[in-house]
Amino acid sequence: MLWIKAFHIIFMVTWFAGLFYLPRLFVYHTEATGEAEHQRFVTMERKLFAIMSIGMLGTVVLGLWLWLGYWPVQTGWLHAKFGLALLLIGYHHWLIVPIKRFRTRSNTRSARFYRVVNEIPALFLIAMVLLAVVKPF
Repeated sequence: MLWIKAFHIIFMVTWFAGLFYLPRLFVYHTEATGEAEHQRFVTMERKLFAIMSIGMLGTVVLGLWLWLGYWPVQTGWLHAKFGLALLLIGYHHWLIVPIKRFRTRSNTRSARFYRVVNEIPALFLIAMVLLAVVKPF
């Protein structure tokens, strides 16, 4: 199980790197003015989303594998972490919306909005790591 846990963490780091960087790309894309810049950001956002989706998939598959390895689970912290993971998957998929809006030049959000959105994964990361390490309940 330690190998599974190690690769779960590796995929999680990959996923979170993308979750931290993609909204930052949105900030820069909002401030972009030229056509070449716009096309560069569209390409970067699409490719980053694909890579971070692989990280998400690996995290989820290996996380479920770990969860089933400890079945039946009677700990509340793991249920809370699982719930946060589901919300994070929803956030991940919501990021498709701005990607599409930028691609079609229909983004109406400000750089400030995306700076705030950029902080959301940090809150998830803090909560999930605390739950996994401290196991408060």
